[in-house]
Amino acid sequence: MKISRLGEAPDYRFSLANERTYLAWIRTSLGFLAAGVGLDQLAPDFATPLIREVLALLLCLFAGTLAIYGYLRWLKNEKAMRMKEDLPYTHTLLIISVILLVVAFTVMGLVLYAG
Repeated sequence: MKISRLGEAPDYRFSLANERTYLAWIRTSLGFLAAGVGLDQLAPDFATPLIREVLALLLCLFAGTLAIYGYLRWLKNEKAMRMKEDLPYTHTLLIISVILLVVAFTVMGLVLYAG
């Protein structure tokens, strides 16, 4: 079913804000993708090749996951606005923050260990 046929159209400002939030998720995803590609291609002396490639792969997979999640979040919010329901709450921001913290500490550990 097309999203435009559900309920009634919300105020366009809310739909545009929802789209801007979706684009912020895409920008975040692109940042993780750039980090993964950059780590693999621009840091050949960083850790062992296996560790570097695994880290780069995990960053790229996380980027793809964020992109899909951003779309699904946009869709849920749009449906909720059209049906005049409360916007769904998410714990994903905490999960993303924890993953970023783990990646940061891993990279710092590798830098200090290799240095």
